[in-house]
Amino acid sequence: MDFTLLLSTFITVFLAELGDKTQLATVAISGTTNRPFAVFLGSASALVFASLLGAMAGGSMAALIPENLLQLLASLGFLIIGLRLMFSNLSLSSAEVEAPEK
Repeated sequence: MDFTLLLSTFITVFLAELGDKTQLATVAISGTTNRPFAVFLGSASALVFASLLGAMAGGSMAALIPENLLQLLASLGFLIIGLRLMFSNLSLSSAEVEAPEK
C-alpha cells in the first residue's frame, strides 16, 4: 500500500471537509437527537459512499481520458469555482459600500 498517497489523501479530504455544509448538517442533526453515535454512523457512511463513488468515477475517467487532460480539467474547474466565489464576494462587498445604511 502507498502510505504517502493514503496520508496525503486523508489530510486533503480532512481539511477540505472541516467546516463544510456536511459537517454543519451533521452538527444540526446531532443537536436534534440524543443519539449522536447514530448520526456519526450515518454521516460517516454517507461520506465513505460519496468518496467511493468519486474514486470509482475518477478511476474510470482516468482510463478514458489522459491523466494530464484530466488534471487540467480538474484544475480549471477549481479555478472557475474560486473565481466565481471571489467575484461574488467582491460584488457583495462593493454593494455594501454603495448602499447607504439607514
